[in-house]
Amino acid sequence: MPNHKFAVGESVIFNPSAFYQRSSAKGEYRVTKLLPHRGGEFEYRIKSALELTERVVRESELAFC
Repeated sequence: MPNHKFAVGESVIFNPSAFYQRSSAKGEYRVTKLLPHRGGEFEYRIKSALELTERVVRESELAFC
C-alpha cells in the first residue's frame, strides 16, 4: 500500500477543485492530520493562517511549497 505524500506540519499549496475555488484562502496551508485512504487516494486535514476552520482535502489537491 502506498504512503502519504505529505507529512503533518508540512507547508503545502491547496489547489482546490472548482467547488472550493471561490471559498478557499489563497496561499500556504499546513498539514494538521493524515487521514486514511478513501475514494482512491489519501486525504488530509489542512489549515490556513487566514481561516478559522480546517479543511479536509484529497492528496491530488495539494502541492509542495
